Amino acid sequence: MHSPSAPVPTPAPHPPGQPPAPRRTPSPGVATALGAGLLGLAVLLTALVTAEWGPLLSLDRAVAGWLHGQAVAEPGLTRVNRLLSDWLWDPWTMRALTALAVVVLWLRGERPPALWVAATSVLGSLAQQAMKWAVDRDRPHWPDPVDSAHFAAFPSGHAMTATVTCGLLLWLTYRHGANPWVRRTAVVVAVVSVAGVGFTRLWLGVHWVSDVVGGWLLGGALVWLSVATYGRLAVSRRGW
Repeated sequence: MHSPSAPVPTPAPHPPGQPPAPRRTPSPGVATALGAGLLGLAVLLTALVTAEWGPLLSLDRAVAGWLHGQAVAEPGLTRVNRLLSDWLWDPWTMRALTALAVVVLWLRGERPPALWVAATSVLGSLAQQAMKWAVDRDRPHWPDPVDSAHFAAFPSGHAMTATVTCGLLLWLTYRHGANPWVRRTAVVVAVVSVAGVGFTRLWLGVHWVSDVVGGWLLGGALVWLSVATYGRLAVSRRGW
């Protein structure tokens, strides 16, 4: 005689107004480690920039000088880079995308992640401006500039804002369990945007290489630490 098999439990329906269970999102411990690592690199780079370390400054000048020569010789490509930098990947465009994501989350009833994304974006903008003021680094100066920018150079605001925005949007994409095609597409778009905006700032001669790398490192550190903190809070707070 075979004993009757035990009934298979039926998963509880997903509560309305809350995202589905996260898929392939990093654990808080992993996110914290990544964020701490990027932050450590950002602190080291900031120290080298502040101390005006010779090898770093030589690299910055060499790359900036070569790219500026290319930008002057290729006015058509320079115009394309200005359009990309000033419109597609402009910090205000990035902030508008973040604001749109916040509104969508809010309308879906996902208030905690909406507020968290908004707060992280605002913190990134404040941190960026504070770093610029504290380091007070001069931008490259050219006798024949192809573009202009104001305020201090380090870190690159374009690079940092794009990193924070793309990182947060990727987190939301994975958190909501988007299908693999959407996730892969989102990763490609994010990588192209973050790398592309850094290149445009260098091509236009308004930043040093270390400014762009500093923006990437600081933006990445902020996103990973924000995701880690949210993950820990979500464990103890139902509905997060």
